[in-house]
This record gives sequence, C-alpha cells and structure tokens, in this order.
Amino acid sequence: MENRDTLLVLSGGMDSTTMLYDFAPQIALAVTFNYGSNHNAREIECARRHCASLGIEHLVIDLDFMARYFRSSLLEGADSIPEGHYADSNMKSTVVPFRNGIMLAIAAGLAESRGLKAVMLANHSGDHDIYPDCRPGFVDAMDRAIQEGTYEGITLQAPYTDLTKGQIAARGAALGLDYSTTYSCYRGGERHCGRCGTCVERREALAEAGIIDTTPYES
Repeated sequence: MENRDTLLVLSGGMDSTTMLYDFAPQIALAVTFNYGSNHNAREIECARRHCASLGIEHLVIDLDFMARYFRSSLLEGADSIPEGHYADSNMKSTVVPFRNGIMLAIAAGLAESRGLKAVMLANHSGDHDIYPDCRPGFVDAMDRAIQEGTYEGITLQAPYTDLTKGQIAARGAALGLDYSTTYSCYRGGERHCGRCGTCVERREALAEAGIIDTTPYES
C-alpha cells in the first residue's frame, strides 16, 4: 500500500489537477482555497469532482478576507480582467499579492496537524514572468521556512517548477486526464472567454502537447 503523506494545494485548473493524478498515490489530502476570485466557484467544483473520482479527501478553506482587503483584477469582476498573452505586462494586474505564501502557510499548518510530511504546489515555468510567488527562489525560501517552522520538518515540493504548461499537459494526457473537466478562465464565466491570459495560455499548452482542445470558448 502506498504511503499517503502529502497535502496538495489544488485549484481545479490544469496544472494542479494534473499533479493530483500524477502523484495520487502519495496525496492524502487536497485543499482548495476560496479567496473570492472570479473563477473560484467553477474551479472548486472541478476540484471536488476529481478528488471524488480518485477517492482523495478534499477540503475547501475560505479566505474571504483577501477579496475584501487585497487589490487584484482577479478579485474585481470579469470586466477587470485584461486580454492578451500571459506574459504581457498588463497581466500584472491579475497578481493577488502573496497569494501562494498565504495559502502555503495554512497548508503547512494543516499538514502538520494531520501528521503529513509534505505540501505540494503546482507552479510552473510559465508563471515566473508575472507571479513572484511562483518563482524558484520563492519556492526554495518557503521550503526552508516551512521546514524550520514545523516540528517534523515538513517539506514543500514543487515538481513542475521548471516545466512548461505544455509539458504538464502532455503528462496529463498520458495519464488519461480530460482537460475539458478542468477550468482556467480568469473571468469566471460558464464558457471560457478564450481571450484572457490564462485562456490564451491554456490553448497554447494543449496545442504544444498535441491535445485536441474541447474547451467550450466564447470565441
């Protein structure tokens, strides 16, 4: 029997859902944070379905203070989300300040409370230009902080840090993951808008991996 000793921070998007399947034998618990983003509700539903299909416990933790006090277009409604490529400078408006740091701190405390040994995060190389709390330096620093701040020396694992989103998608396809059952759009509509940075990146990643894109887009 596999040793399930890891907590996964699971959004319900492409990357973390791939990680859920990729590392399922070691994941004891998946946690989704509801911080008030435009797309939180749709991602949470995806996360729930995938955890249920794998028999992995899933928790949703509310961080509603972030929507009240933090500034980000991701928290301000669909019309605030810019269009364009993920790496464009206007995408900086979608940064939720220190989001991953806050989530990882909570995840580490929960992991220690559950007697788990590791926390896992699905950041990747395409995040590095825009999101400081996805970069290798941040991951290394948080790993050290979590180890130093927990009795059992819990580690932060981020195995996709140096992969492209296309490489992650290829891993998911090899695992049989249907990406139409994941959600990405920063505008949070019933159909992906097809124009925001994360929709553009989704399309490019699936194309890079040679996957037929069955995502329902507005355009």
